[in-house]
Amino acid sequence: MESIDLLVLRTACDWLASGERVLLATVAGTWGSSPRPVGSMMALRADGRVVGSVSGGCIEDDLIQRYTHAHGGPGMPARVTEVVRYGVSADEAHRFGLPCGGTLELVLEFAPELASLRALLAELDAGHLVQRRLELDSGKVALTVTDQPAVSGLQGQVMHTTLGPGYRLLLIGAGALAEYLATMALFNGFKVALCDPRSEYRSTWSVAGVEHLPGMPDDVVRAFGADQRSAIVALSHDPRLDDLALLEALQGPAFYIGAIGSRRNSQSRRERLIEHFGQTEASLQRLHGPIGLHIGSKTPAEIAVSVMAELLAEKNGVALPGAVRVAAGKQIEECAA
Repeated sequence: MESIDLLVLRTACDWLASGERVLLATVAGTWGSSPRPVGSMMALRADGRVVGSVSGGCIEDDLIQRYTHAHGGPGMPARVTEVVRYGVSADEAHRFGLPCGGTLELVLEFAPELASLRALLAELDAGHLVQRRLELDSGKVALTVTDQPAVSGLQGQVMHTTLGPGYRLLLIGAGALAEYLATMALFNGFKVALCDPRSEYRSTWSVAGVEHLPGMPDDVVRAFGADQRSAIVALSHDPRLDDLALLEALQGPAFYIGAIGSRRNSQSRRERLIEHFGQTEASLQRLHGPIGLHIGSKTPAEIAVSVMAELLAEKNGVALPGAVRVAAGKQIEECAA
């Protein structure tokens, strides 16, 4: 399952290629609480069909009524772009289901160019990070491949949107926990890869849509080419596999690097990496372990939920209080007992 942004772009391309009129809506700004972040997109066809989302549903309904032929609406206007705001007043925020005090600004493109969208998809499919620059007056679009994500949003009469390849997750170890975590990651739009040189574990893998990477973990991590949209999680419980993967992962820019294990095992791992592999407390700051949030997880499925929650928080830039993490949460429980 690919990311919702890629799905929106592919669907818009398909609709345009078949001769349909398409509106491309992008969240250009938010104030206060908002249901979707800046850069979120949806595509709306002239007959009212929708893919993607810019809110919880009420704004989509309003766009359908205003700009399509569904329910007897007027259809799409002749102008190239339009900027619309929702939730400026408390009454309007309530009507459109926005959180209290929330305001949402959208840029609407009434005639997105098929060739430009195809070029954008080609860059994204090649694994590139792309800056899309839209001039509101003319509708002209420029694409720039970049190494660093820029701030998305509306600046005067120009909207900038940073679009990147889908988030990736590399799992080391093919046990039951990995299967549950892979399934959740796929549903969250991650492209998932798996490395486990142990044939007895690989042979029982049952999750479709996961790429199997042969070789030893350190070689696989190196070839994986982690970037700032990558996560690497070691789940094999075998130090000979997990340690190799983690050492290589810590040399790259992955946004999340973690390893399964109890507090004692996690501490032993840190001591081992420092004593035998030249790591330091500073170099291990990025290593998560024990991984997951403290929700009383016991089964592989529950542990996967806690790990995925921590990984998503890291992806979304949410600073979690120490008490919700496994190590701190268990320590607090023990002190209170």
